[in-house]
Amino acid sequence: MENKDLVKHNCNHYDGHRYDNLHNRKYGHEEVDVCIVGVGGAGGILAYELSKAGVKVVGIEAGPFWNPQTDFASDELNSYSLAWNDTRFSAGNDPILLGHNNSGRGVGGGTVHFSGVFYRFHESDFMVKSIDGVAEDWPITYKDLEPYYSKIENDIKVSGPKHFPWGAFNGPYPYPEREPISGNSQIFREGCEALGIRSTVTPLAIISAPFDGRPPCTNRGFCNEGCMPNSKFSTLIQHVPKAIKYGAEILTDCMVTRILVDKNSKVTGVEFNHEGNFYRQLAKIVIVSAFSVETPRLLLNSACPQYPDGLANSSGVVGKYLMPHSGHDIGAKFDEEIRFYKGTPIMASTQEFYETDLSRGFVRGYTLNAHGHRPVALAKTLAVDAGFWGKELRQMMLDYNYYAQISMVGEVLPRADNTVTLSDEKDEYGLPRPIVTFSYGENDNKLIKHGVQKANAILAARGGKPAYVIADTGHLMGTCRMGGDPKMSAVNGYCQSHDIPNLFICDASVFVTSGGGNPTETVLAIAARTADFLISRMGKGSIAKEA
Repeated sequence: MENKDLVKHNCNHYDGHRYDNLHNRKYGHEEVDVCIVGVGGAGGILAYELSKAGVKVVGIEAGPFWNPQTDFASDELNSYSLAWNDTRFSAGNDPILLGHNNSGRGVGGGTVHFSGVFYRFHESDFMVKSIDGVAEDWPITYKDLEPYYSKIENDIKVSGPKHFPWGAFNGPYPYPEREPISGNSQIFREGCEALGIRSTVTPLAIISAPFDGRPPCTNRGFCNEGCMPNSKFSTLIQHVPKAIKYGAEILTDCMVTRILVDKNSKVTGVEFNHEGNFYRQLAKIVIVSAFSVETPRLLLNSACPQYPDGLANSSGVVGKYLMPHSGHDIGAKFDEEIRFYKGTPIMASTQEFYETDLSRGFVRGYTLNAHGHRPVALAKTLAVDAGFWGKELRQMMLDYNYYAQISMVGEVLPRADNTVTLSDEKDEYGLPRPIVTFSYGENDNKLIKHGVQKANAILAARGGKPAYVIADTGHLMGTCRMGGDPKMSAVNGYCQSHDIPNLFICDASVFVTSGGGNPTETVLAIAARTADFLISRMGKGSIAKEA
């Protein structure tokens, strides 16, 4: 059965039958080996790897089980339904716009509507304190994740250049690079060449040839709206259907409200809400994979007499050290038509400014991606974030086809005062709504200034006239960071809670630093490594002791 048919089959099956045994869960029956909270990128990988190994898994997802052929549309406004749109409060000097560009809701999570960009982190990303004297080092190294990077790339057939010039991995990728590249990406590469800046075709989790019953990409360009042909990878179409085939059960439209703890201070499962009713799912192990806002929200809301400050939080770091990427969009107007809506949004990049160069006046660095922008999103961000309005905005949109754009993915250093905390206002489930507080630091602002200048220089070198800079963020990370010291971190290098051995946190919230490139591949590699650890420990009969 082709993947798209398998997804459709499972949607129909679970629409009709997934709640027939919820009565038993309400009274605490049906204990499983592992309960995964959140079936997005990390949760999908975990469900697949664990169920394939014979582990009894239940995944609980707050959103729906999407069917790409009926639920996705080549329409910008329709795609907003793929994001987590519940009310959240945003605060700080640089409040984060929360929604489509940094969250997902439904099976597949953010992988359903991400751009497909697939970078490995560099070796230096795991040793920022040792190398640059800032932030903290990860308890793991690039070498620890290297086999999992390779595994994920091969499992999903990443398409990329024969030679990638930066970092420890220089190619080749399993599938050849996507071609032809878009007009926007061509402008970018020509501008880089004129300035002597190396650039390359971007590695993408979008197949360039048939694979596993899925067709190669036809360059429709609706990657961020959900890929209807299934050419772009997501755990919705790749890992979750296979996990179900191996026996995993996926409960959708179920909001987990609390993690349950017994008198021995171990977790015993979760409480969740479906259609106004509360149920329990008992489990020997609970893995929270709900992303960098919902994960700390759930842990903090699960406070109990044994853990009055929230679960996994004896260190006090849960909800702290939130890191988005600075995702500024830099646009220029050209005399010729570019039509930057055409083709896959990102098809060319440079990481020439990724590593620290102290002559620039700051540490760490960034990636520049040639990034197409669709008209509704561009008009909205020009008005809301860049201050264009009225006649000026109208003229810019009339000239839409003449713009090209570069987006920056800038590293943001971790700061304890960038947080996710709980408000006094409750949502429909009785959960406190989260407050997301964020401000850039001095180093972050210097890095942003340099990146914006460099992007403008690249566009100008190809004949573009600077037109706009849209301040944006994306790729939320941190709030439950990993580390070797239980006094300074929530989990160890295998995503296992220091405080509660049968509680794991496995998603972007465990990141110690943010790196200067898109983080999806690193999230998935960490999840695959955590799955291997759990399988090995469960095979020995116990995970009672921390690794």
